[in-house]
Amino acid sequence: MLESFLTFINQQKLDISEKSTLLTVSGGADSVVLADLFYQAGFLATIAHCNFGLRGQESDGDELFVKQLAEKYGFPFFVVHFETKKFADEEGISTQMAARDLRYQWFEELRISQNLDFIATAHHANDSFETVLLNLTRGTGLAGLHGISVVNQHLIRPLLFASKEEILKYIIDNQLVFREDSSNSNTDYKRNLVRHEVVPVLKKMNPSLEKTFEITSQRLRSAETLLNSLLKNWQNEATKKVEKDLHISINTILNSSEPVYRLWFILQDFGFSYLQAREICSAASGLSGKVFHSVSHQILKDRDSFIVSKRENSLRDEDLIINHPEGIFKSGELIFEINKFSKTDEFKISKKRNSIHLDAEKIIFPIIIRNWKRGDTFCPYGMNGKNKKISDLLIDLKLNVNQKQSVKILSHGNGEIMWVIGLRTDDRYKVTELTKEIIEINLRGEA
Repeated sequence: MLESFLTFINQQKLDISEKSTLLTVSGGADSVVLADLFYQAGFLATIAHCNFGLRGQESDGDELFVKQLAEKYGFPFFVVHFETKKFADEEGISTQMAARDLRYQWFEELRISQNLDFIATAHHANDSFETVLLNLTRGTGLAGLHGISVVNQHLIRPLLFASKEEILKYIIDNQLVFREDSSNSNTDYKRNLVRHEVVPVLKKMNPSLEKTFEITSQRLRSAETLLNSLLKNWQNEATKKVEKDLHISINTILNSSEPVYRLWFILQDFGFSYLQAREICSAASGLSGKVFHSVSHQILKDRDSFIVSKRENSLRDEDLIINHPEGIFKSGELIFEINKFSKTDEFKISKKRNSIHLDAEKIIFPIIIRNWKRGDTFCPYGMNGKNKKISDLLIDLKLNVNQKQSVKILSHGNGEIMWVIGLRTDDRYKVTELTKEIIEINLRGEA
């Protein structure tokens, strides 16, 4: 098995011969074999053991056993004690999930503090196959069908080449001792149910189940890699960045084969599920304005695009009250620079949309920068005093829902709107021949 172990490491290009690895050792057969193979191969290793305090004296016995195992091999040893049930109750998760979260966080902290290169777990071929079966019961895509990855950043699984039978044979051949976790026989745990009641039935149908799965896993992993590469190239044609948002062409989606899968491929990085992608795709031919949400992002169905944007805080920005005609002021992510100066014959009105000039005598401080709201009206420049609803202006400008939500206005002390910021100024506060002093407001951009 040592030869197979070394061959697998070379095939997978695991550069561990000259680097230091943290071995996660529970004391069970799998992790004992992992430690012995590292010792026999002469690899640098450190042993880490988690005492979850779930099995009383049995847990303490595991800890002592692993400590003695580390001493036998001359590997440095680290142990941690967790209040697993307390953590699970506080987080509202299962004990198994709590143990998983606690151990992997500690392993990574230990890897960094001890300047180690890798974290190695003792997952084997049967673990990988059981994971696929569990994924199938929950629902999964290609990624869930090829089993556990050999490498995931600093995490490696050097025993994935071996079946449980091969591991137990190695134990017997090399007269190794290990600890049996009594909870492994408890079929209340889903993995144990699959291991003890489902897999034996499948092995009756195919005694070489693990080897067959290994080949299938390789084919599925290759197919996924190829498909992802093709979809990445296609995604460049289907999407474009517009400021902070991602615009997905509806026509490109609908005119492609398997539109739901393609849309999900784009959206999965933004927290959307396959079922959501199917719902979003079905809305492609519907009216504009429908919005879909994930935890972190939202999608607006616009005229020709699905617009993906990061979800903002549901609370609207507080009003910014400005009491002085000069200075630099911040509202949300926007920065405003305000100056006051005397009008000269050489003065010219700026035509930049992020800059306005107002007649200082017509302005009563404080002025206010706030989000626009329904019912707001103003007198657009050049319309000779005729009122217009801001909502109508935004429709005329064909702004989408996301853009409308971000619009702010600058209001006068008496409540009248002087500027729909970055879009239109109000005619009543314009600079005329009679203007003596000017208030200049520049929107400098994002903070």
